[in-house]
Amino acid sequence: MVNGTEFSNSVEVRGIRLQLSGAALLRYMFFIEAYTGALYLPEKTDGRDALDDISKHLVLEYRVALSSDGFAKATTEKIKASVGKDAFQRLLPKIKSLNRLYKDVQPKDRYALTYLPGLGTQLTLNAEPLGTIKGSEFARAVFAIWIGKNPIDKTFRDRLLGKSK
Repeated sequence: MVNGTEFSNSVEVRGIRLQLSGAALLRYMFFIEAYTGALYLPEKTDGRDALDDISKHLVLEYRVALSSDGFAKATTEKIKASVGKDAFQRLLPKIKSLNRLYKDVQPKDRYALTYLPGLGTQLTLNAEPLGTIKGSEFARAVFAIWIGKNPIDKTFRDRLLGKSK
C-alpha cells in the first residue's frame, strides 16, 4: 500500500513471475500527488540491474488527469535528455510509435510498461494492451525515464529500485 494505492507483491506476465522491487508516490511541485508507481523485477534481481536486458514491469496509477499529448511530449524530452544524440535519432521512430499509443488518463487509471526480452515493451492502460515496441535499446531508454541515471525524480527512482522505503 502506497499512500492509499494498493500494489501486489508479485505479478505474472506470460508465465514469468516478477516480484515487487519497490513502490512510491511521485509528487509534482512538492505538493501535487501525480501518481504512485510500482516496479516488478525477476526474483533476487538487484535494483542496480533493472535496466539490463531482463523482464520488468512498471505500473503507474494516476492521481490527476493527463493528456496523451502531455505523455508524448514528456516521453520524448526525457529520452532525449538521457541518451546520446545518435541513440535518440535511432530510437525516434520507436518513440513516435509509443507516443501514438498514449491515451488521456483520469485519476485511478493505470498505465503499465512491461518489457520481456525478445518480445519488446508493451504499453497497457487499465490492463488493456495498446501496443508493443520491439528492442532492448528502446526498453532501456523508456524505463530510464523512471529508473535511470537522470530520472524524473531520484527519490521516486530509489524507492522503485528498493533502495529506500
